[in-house]
Amino acid sequence: MKRKPKSEFAKSTTMDKVILICVYVILALFIIAIILPMIYIVFASFIDPVTLQNSGLTFDFSKWTLTAYERVMSNEQIWVGFRNALIYSLSFTILSVTITLLAAYPMSRPDFKGKKFFNVIFIITMFFGGGLIPTYLLISQIGWLDNPLAILVPPAFNVWNMIIARTYYQGIPRELQEAADIDGASEVDFFFKILLPVCSPIIATVAMWQFVGMWNSYFDAMIYLRSANLQPLQLVLRSILIQNQPEPGMVADMQSTAERAQLAELLKYATIIISSIPLLVMYPFFQKYFDSGIMAGAVKG
Repeated sequence: MKRKPKSEFAKSTTMDKVILICVYVILALFIIAIILPMIYIVFASFIDPVTLQNSGLTFDFSKWTLTAYERVMSNEQIWVGFRNALIYSLSFTILSVTITLLAAYPMSRPDFKGKKFFNVIFIITMFFGGGLIPTYLLISQIGWLDNPLAILVPPAFNVWNMIIARTYYQGIPRELQEAADIDGASEVDFFFKILLPVCSPIIATVAMWQFVGMWNSYFDAMIYLRSANLQPLQLVLRSILIQNQPEPGMVADMQSTAERAQLAELLKYATIIISSIPLLVMYPFFQKYFDSGIMAGAVKG
């Protein structure tokens, strides 16, 4: 009778088994710590606020309601914020990825003169910034207050992303460049027609990072954008989560403070779910590029 080969875990030493078990337990705890709040938020968004406040989660469907989603979906400011957040995130991703890829290419070339100088300048900006007040004064002087450019242009270049992209470029065989030179291709032709098509993993990785970063960002918009029609969804969400007050019009038929607080509590969960939908939708499409992009940009010197 043919014996089944031992698994890798069975071949491990006792100490290795103990370490692996500890690692699996820690990972399981992390997963539980992430999943449980998500499950709570999803269920809480459907439960009547009075029941949720008094009894917590319940699976009595007679106590469930779609009031929060109806009010969120019918509120104009929510949709304005959602539209602005989507436009800002897409625009910022395109701008940031373009600048990052263009900056990383010369930094990846061994024959680029001044490479060490620019590398030092870039590294310094990772540790030292201008500060909030000088940055605000600069934005004000160039006339970008209450202008989306104030939240799109200054953070567009990320040094860490540039380093990752540069390292990825360096891992591409030099034979591609040599073959392009033999065929008479210019640097521009090589970059756009040969290099970029083989860099889809790092492009997707950087794009996902930047999109998620801008989608979740609210502080810069809170500082520089004053008009309500320019504010992203995150500021609307902040007013519900932090200030514990729904947007005007959501509680027009409820006057008591207790009712307002209960509805605000319910609206929190519904708004969180709606604002997370774009990230949940896009991640599966980028996941296949994420691991290869991260590893290729991290393991090479």
